Amino acid sequence: MIAGFAPYEKRTTEFLKVGKDKTALKIAKRKLGTHKRAQRKREEMSSVLCKMRSGEVILLRRRYN
Repeated sequence: MIAGFAPYEKRTTEFLKVGKDKTALKIAKRKLGTHKRAQRKREEMSSVLCKMRSGEVILLRRRYN
């Protein structure tokens, strides 16, 4: 169950939307600490973005607005 994303995750997805993968990685690395964790988070956010585009992921926050 997803209730929403952290601010750095939102920023990461925005950079992934416009094709700035390297910048998204830098933001994640600054927040998470290690390169491996940042790479994993970037891949996770990119897969979430693909699922959101296809309509699979529905955020609970939308239901209450």
